[in-house]
Amino acid sequence: MKKIEAIIRPEKLDAVRAALSEAGCAGLTVTEIEGHGKQKGKIQQWRGEKYKVELLPKAKIEVVVKEAEAGKIVKIIIGCAKTGEIGDGKIFISPVEDAIRIRTGESKEDAL
Repeated sequence: MKKIEAIIRPEKLDAVRAALSEAGCAGLTVTEIEGHGKQKGKIQQWRGEKYKVELLPKAKIEVVVKEAEAGKIVKIIIGCAKTGEIGDGKIFISPVEDAIRIRTGESKEDAL
């Protein structure tokens, strides 16, 4: 099993969620987060005053999928979240040793 964590622009969240649902991705976790990458924030202007916003709003999506499905899920996220501009986000993929469904006690891929 693989855990896919995607940090994306918040305005792309609905499109990514819809595409993952359509692809049969049963469960996901979404967290509203703030952060920055190489761009270290951005300069904005309000009432003629410039100020720096260092932490930008982002959305973090976490899904655990069967290893064979990971590549497909990553392609879906990239296809829906990419704008081609700085700040599109990152995807992190990690191995998952085990998963247990609390209600039934099912484990491994049966718990997904």
